[in-house]
Amino acid sequence: METRVDEVADGIYRLNTRVPGFNFNQYLIVDDEPLLFHTGPRGLFESVRAAIARVIPLERLRWLGFSHVEADECGALNRFLAVAPQASPLCSKVAAMVSITDLADRPPRGLADGEQVSLGRRNVTWLDAPHVPHGWECGYLFERETRTLLCGDLFTQADGCDVPVTEGDILGPSEAFRLQMDYFAHARQQGAILERLAGTQPTTLACMHGSAWRGDGGALIRALAASLERQPQ
Repeated sequence: METRVDEVADGIYRLNTRVPGFNFNQYLIVDDEPLLFHTGPRGLFESVRAAIARVIPLERLRWLGFSHVEADECGALNRFLAVAPQASPLCSKVAAMVSITDLADRPPRGLADGEQVSLGRRNVTWLDAPHVPHGWECGYLFERETRTLLCGDLFTQADGCDVPVTEGDILGPSEAFRLQMDYFAHARQQGAILERLAGTQPTTLACMHGSAWRGDGGALIRALAASLERQPQ
């Protein structure tokens, strides 16, 4: 098992590992304080670790961020903390309060909705997204310089891992996957949250499963919202 590394936006690297029937992405933002978004599950740690080392030394990692508490999001968190002595977990205030303060080997930085973190020449902004698609602690990071939305489980594609970043259709494949195994909570505020994410006007969507996507991200997120409204389950 080998993790592939591709630059999908300026200084933002997609780390992709294929497993039977599925695939996992992490995203590495290289700056003065490098950030890894998603750690992957524990079983992928060695492969992901080797992939990061092809870009930067592991000990340079400063932030280990994730959207919500789930094995593929933060399963290898403590293993990365052990090899990156300057790194700290980065998550929502809810995740820090109910899970990560206890689960992580070092204290997390819990982010409030709209809070910014400076990585050096870049800033990332935390956007609360409770239950979208799932997890009351869920949220996303938006990197303004490249207009990249680290959008976690949104637009999950079972395939698409062979193309690092695409301008083709990812809504069709992601909705087909959702109809087989619906992972959305369908919260009452879902439409408003998706509209807020669309309002960031991202040009790159850094999806956790499948290809990253380049184009009018606001329009694509609104198309997802419309599809969910037409066929919520």
